[in-house]
Amino acid sequence: MLKTAVHRILFRTFSTGYHFRNCNKMSDPKLEAVQESDIEEGIFKYVLIKVYGKQQADGTEPSKLIVRGYGDCQWHSDIYERASTSCQGLGLDTECLGGGRIEHNPSAKLIKVYGYSQGYGKADHAQTRDILLKTYKNYNIEISDEGY
Repeated sequence: MLKTAVHRILFRTFSTGYHFRNCNKMSDPKLEAVQESDIEEGIFKYVLIKVYGKQQADGTEPSKLIVRGYGDCQWHSDIYERASTSCQGLGLDTECLGGGRIEHNPSAKLIKVYGYSQGYGKADHAQTRDILLKTYKNYNIEISDEGY
């Protein structure tokens, strides 16, 4: 597991030496099947996750960012575990990029993204907003670094 994480984050070894991973968004049917956002109504913790597809023949590794937030999960790690288990079932690797909180009010068409995760650090709330806007096109999505 550690070898995979270090391998994915730092470098790939080839016969000619080391180079940084070439990570592109490319076509991978399993990766494309993963929903970009899955959040509930109310106030809850969320995580921003990078999902990796199968490495391509040219050495590139497709990826996408996803947002997950569930009210029944007490900890950010519970959310990440649920999401990563689901992705692993498809043969995909994951990496948690951070977390925070979401307040989702469908009747007001409002989502607030704020705070941080003590275990994973603060997610990039601007990236989270961009992902949520793909699903919640008619919503006002506010981000803030304030609060926990």
